[in-house]
Amino acid sequence: MMQEPTAAPPLLEAVGLVKRYGSNTALDGVNLTVHTGRTHALVGRNGAGKSTLVSLITGLNAADEGQIRFNGQDAPAPGNLHEWRKHVACVYQKSTIVPSLSVAENLLINRQDFGNGWIDWQRVYRTAQDILDEWDIPVDVRAEAGSLDVENRQLMEIARSLSYGARFIILDEPTAMLDGRAIKRLFARMEKLHEQGVTFLFISHHLSEVYDICQDVTVYRDARHIITAPVAELDKRGLIEAMTGEKYAEREYHPRKLDGETTLQVNQLNRNGAYHNVSFAVRRGEMVGLAGGGGCGKIAVAETLVGLQTADAGEILLKGKPYPAGSVKAALAAGIGFVPQDRHHEGFVPDMSIAENATLSILERLSRWGFISRKRQNKLAQQWFDALDIKAYGIDQPVSGLSGGNQQKVVQARAMANNPDLLVMMSPTAGVDIKSKETLLDYVAKSSENGTSVLIVSDEPDDLRACDRVLVMYHGRITHEFPIGWQDQQLIAAMEGLTEAQPAFAATTAPEEHTP
Repeated sequence: MMQEPTAAPPLLEAVGLVKRYGSNTALDGVNLTVHTGRTHALVGRNGAGKSTLVSLITGLNAADEGQIRFNGQDAPAPGNLHEWRKHVACVYQKSTIVPSLSVAENLLINRQDFGNGWIDWQRVYRTAQDILDEWDIPVDVRAEAGSLDVENRQLMEIARSLSYGARFIILDEPTAMLDGRAIKRLFARMEKLHEQGVTFLFISHHLSEVYDICQDVTVYRDARHIITAPVAELDKRGLIEAMTGEKYAEREYHPRKLDGETTLQVNQLNRNGAYHNVSFAVRRGEMVGLAGGGGCGKIAVAETLVGLQTADAGEILLKGKPYPAGSVKAALAAGIGFVPQDRHHEGFVPDMSIAENATLSILERLSRWGFISRKRQNKLAQQWFDALDIKAYGIDQPVSGLSGGNQQKVVQARAMANNPDLLVMMSPTAGVDIKSKETLLDYVAKSSENGTSVLIVSDEPDDLRACDRVLVMYHGRITHEFPIGWQDQQLIAAMEGLTEAQPAFAATTAPEEHTP
């Protein structure tokens, strides 16, 4: 009688993991099972325990209770990172490359001498090229790693992880800093690696991506395991309810009546190689979206408005008055607040406290005879802390110790601290969980109702849904305008250049009134 074949054990099996930090329980008996050949999503709100789980299954920390097994065998001892790297690697949202070193040096860091006691650079470059060629990753081994864009830095880190022998890669918010086209390329690359025997654990706050790329999903909430299910059996409503513990209801957005005062007027703005003849207006209290795919010019336009770039030609008026181009200080003084695209490098100072970061843009107002009034600083910071529902032990906590969503709230507080007439926000919810997204976007909507004009620069539909209008850029030009109530398919088709530009479109002035 023929014996039935034994089912292969899971690639990763984590059972009953508990991790405590003092009186705080970061993980409370959680489970995770990942099978070879299936891309598995791990989702949950900021603070749900995802990062702690990653630290345990990569060997950086030891669990207080529970077991971790790879392919049915007990995991290596915690701290023996050489052995852990043979099983699993993580590509983090915040890059771990050394920018000043070459791609080859980063790929083979601490492995360059090949046991000879000296570095044969030709061999280093050949070996690095072999690693890239094996996984079909098109990066120049001699290029300085810091010169690579986010997409290629991630591919380089994936190649480095695979070079240690691991065939199980954790991707932590890999799309947070990528535009739509780069995300599609990443997913295509993942599929190709999948065919070569690589398995992924995919951590993301963009729930649509879970359905795009994953076969299984695990949800954590409040440090506990809530559910594991095939993606095909858990719809978006069920997924959100598992993450939040609350009933989910779709929001409805309706046109608003706005007064006629214009806050921002952009006339025929040009920057060679970036954007061409860009004209639009934003009225007092209006929320306008600026959308488009990679290379469309929307980031360059936003950075020009806030003084990070300078236009070659054209005019920017704030409340009818021009301000010096190419000066962040002048933009702040004119009444512009700014949420940058990359909070880690441009949004906050990691080792400074919440209070210090939140008030960076208004230190002159808090100072007398060169000394900052800590009492006034803390009073203002506490107001933002409460209004934005920042989860921390207090305003003195360093921002480096906060979750991504709470870091973004601190960046939002800094942008709003000078009570701006115009708030420019770039990718405002990147790497932020669904409840924090709601908190941030609800706060922005309330600010607009109180008269703040808002420009949201994003290719994420959920960021733009509450906007009174959305302008779409393609190849450096504004090609479409959508009033509130647009459908995702309309917006995405315009962003990808799949629909004809509106020939009569020239938003030199804001429309008189939005009507249904």
